[in-house]
Amino acid sequence: HDNKPIELWSNKVIKEKIDYIHNNPVEAGLVYHPEDYVYSSVLDYSGEQGLIKDVTVFRLLS
Repeated sequence: HDNKPIELWSNKVIKEKIDYIHNNPVEAGLVYHPEDYVYSSVLDYSGEQGLIKDVTVFRLLS
């Protein structure tokens, strides 16, 4: 009922949405930094290995 789909039509929009997702635990007061949230994929996006294996990282188009 509350889902509002957003078309990911540019690299800018994609990055905004990924950053929004990664910052949710910070905004909720669970952690101070996105990479501190154990279930976040932010580490996978920085080239490191996060807790969950086989995370598909979305690559921006050039």
